[in-house]
Amino acid sequence: MTPIKIKKKIFVSFLKVSSLSLHFFICSVLFAQTVDIEGELAEISEQRIIEINQEIETRRAGIEKIQSNVGIYDQSLIEAYWSLAELHRELDDYESASAILLNALQIARINLGLYSAEQIQLLRLLIENQIKVKDWHSADDFYELEYLISSRAFSPRDSEYLDTLRFYGAWKLRVIQENLFNLSGQSLILTAGEISSFYSQVISKVEQETGLQNKSILDVLYAKTQVDMTLARYVASMPYTNFQGTASPFINQTRCRNMRNPQGQVVRQCYSVQVENPRYRQSQREAKRFALSRHTRAVSRSIGKLESIRNNSTDLTKGEKQNIDSQISLLVIESEQLLRGSVKPFLF
Repeated sequence: MTPIKIKKKIFVSFLKVSSLSLHFFICSVLFAQTVDIEGELAEISEQRIIEINQEIETRRAGIEKIQSNVGIYDQSLIEAYWSLAELHRELDDYESASAILLNALQIARINLGLYSAEQIQLLRLLIENQIKVKDWHSADDFYELEYLISSRAFSPRDSEYLDTLRFYGAWKLRVIQENLFNLSGQSLILTAGEISSFYSQVISKVEQETGLQNKSILDVLYAKTQVDMTLARYVASMPYTNFQGTASPFINQTRCRNMRNPQGQVVRQCYSVQVENPRYRQSQREAKRFALSRHTRAVSRSIGKLESIRNNSTDLTKGEKQNIDSQISLLVIESEQLLRGSVKPFLF
């Protein structure tokens, strides 16, 4: 019998195997292959862990040598701590990495000054670590410190300052949108309002340094409009009963009724009761409408600044102009929708 006929016969015989047996056979093969692959990956991962731990011991010995020879605050320790922290980060040991980076940060502040720009990269690594472990408050503290250092180390016209401002703004926007600090509704509005005020101050500062039509302010304006629009959306979604009205919640009313006295005579007896003030609900609605209009007006002011840059800046590219037009259109449409909704009868 030829090899071809033999192969054909084997193939036909194989087809006669029951579907259940075939299914079991294929699953067994695939399972065996999967186990082999997983075992190989686990072996590689375990080997890498051993290597990293050995490297950590080597780096720690190097750090101890530097500390013994030149002192515990020598500037060369910054890089040594940094590289050691990276090894811990590779092991997903963010707590140890942060503790080591804090040592590097302390040495940088001692050697290079409290507001030295060299600290910024260390702070960004610390921020990443805190976000990995969802320690939002610690991450926020490091963001605040990074912005403080950048505001001292750089001018508002410097790209480094504007980069830090973008990172800071994106973080603050996330804090609001995801409510990372588990704030109540009113506390969240207050926090967002503080961020909006911060942006207003920064924009004024940048305008004084760079001019009203400088395109470097665009990213700051975009960030502020996002905060203000987030505030407007949040206010629009809140029940009007969450707002403090200007009228008194309750009023006193005098009520009278006829009663018989002990002598059997009918007398009129009056008394005062406290009832809900119908005007209070209306004042709550007006308070909500006022809060919404305040935030949409802030968006309108930012739109005016964007239009001014769009029409007067001489160094905008075609793409940047189109992006400004697109941002303005979206902001106008959403602002108008929110305002139209605010004049309709309140359903909640």
